[in-house]
Amino acid sequence: MTIQSFPPAPASPAAPPQVAFDRHELGVILSLYGRMVAAGEWRDYGMSFLRDVAVFSIFRRAAENPLYRIEKRPALRQKQGLYAVIGMDGQVLKRGHDLSTVLRVLERKLIRPVD
Repeated sequence: MTIQSFPPAPASPAAPPQVAFDRHELGVILSLYGRMVAAGEWRDYGMSFLRDVAVFSIFRRAAENPLYRIEKRPALRQKQGLYAVIGMDGQVLKRGHDLSTVLRVLERKLIRPVD
């Protein structure tokens, strides 16, 4: 009786690395999102995890373009900042290294004058 050995299976190509939000970052983003939903400002969100950027998109209604995009770009970590809030028209509203600081531009929308 001979024992036949099989060659090792070829290694599957590694999936390309993706940028994603970690648990703490999602906690900060979803906390703000929950407050804005309770205020009636936002209704839906979507997330995209790509090779060079992670995007959290915020919608007023599900069938329209996002009001805001919260982006995480590790390539900009040493330059302009890892996080950015981008408006509907593509304008960068705030960019920086600290997510909570960057999201303050959206928290201002909760402050309304009392009549």
